[in-house]
Amino acid sequence: MIARWRRRLWGWLWRACLGFVVLSVLLVLLFRQAPVFGSMVMVERKVHSWVSREPIDIQHRWRPWEALSDHAKLAVIAAEDQRFLEHHGFDLVEIRRAWQASRNGGRLRGASTLSQQTAKNLFLWTGRSWIRKGFEAWFTLLIEALWPKQRILEVYLNIAEWDSGVFGLEAAAQHYFGISAGQLSAAQASRLAAILPDPRGRDAARPSPGVVQRSAWIRRQMSNLGGVAYLQNF
Repeated sequence: MIARWRRRLWGWLWRACLGFVVLSVLLVLLFRQAPVFGSMVMVERKVHSWVSREPIDIQHRWRPWEALSDHAKLAVIAAEDQRFLEHHGFDLVEIRRAWQASRNGGRLRGASTLSQQTAKNLFLWTGRSWIRKGFEAWFTLLIEALWPKQRILEVYLNIAEWDSGVFGLEAAAQHYFGISAGQLSAAQASRLAAILPDPRGRDAARPSPGVVQRSAWIRRQMSNLGGVAYLQNF
C-alpha cells in the first residue's frame, strides 16, 4: 500500500516537473518574438495594491528595439552589466568579487546580470529566497539559450520598473521627462539608469546628489565602452 502511494507520488512529481519544463520553454519561445505587454512584477504590484487597498496605476507601453534610445540601451549596460555581451547569463567575475568581498567582512552585494533581472522581472516574484533564485537561474539559462542578446536587452528595457507603477522605458521617459523613449539624451538615460538600484526611492527628474554622481559615472562608463557605436556588437 505504502509502496503504491510512493510510486504514485513520484509519478505526480515527475509529470509536474515535466509539465513545468515544457511550459517554461514554450513561454520563453513565445516571448522571443511576441511583444511583452506585462510581467510578473506588474502583476505582483497590482495584487499588492488590492490587498493593501492602496490603488496603483500601472503605466506601461511596449516599444520595439528601434524605438528605444541608443543612449538608454548603452546606459543600462554601463550601469548594470558591462560584460553583458561576454557572459552566458551569469557574470562569474562579479560573483567571485562579491563572494570575496563578503568573506573579507564587507556587505554581500548583488552580482545580478541583465539576463537574470529580465528573467526575474518577467517570470517571477520579487523577494529573496533560494527557491526563487533556483527558478531565476532556470529562466536565465533558457532566455540565454533561446533569445539573442538584443532581445534580452529589448525586453529588459520594456519591463524594468522605474517608479511605483512605472514600467518600461517609454513610461519612464514620459513620467520623468515628458518625452518618448526614443528621444532620451545621454544625460537623461544615465539618470534613469542611475536610479535602477532603488527606482521607487529615487527620482530621475529631481535627482539627489547621489544620483547625479552615479549618473556622471555611468556617462564615463558609456564613453569607455565606445559610445553608442558599442551597440554595433549586437
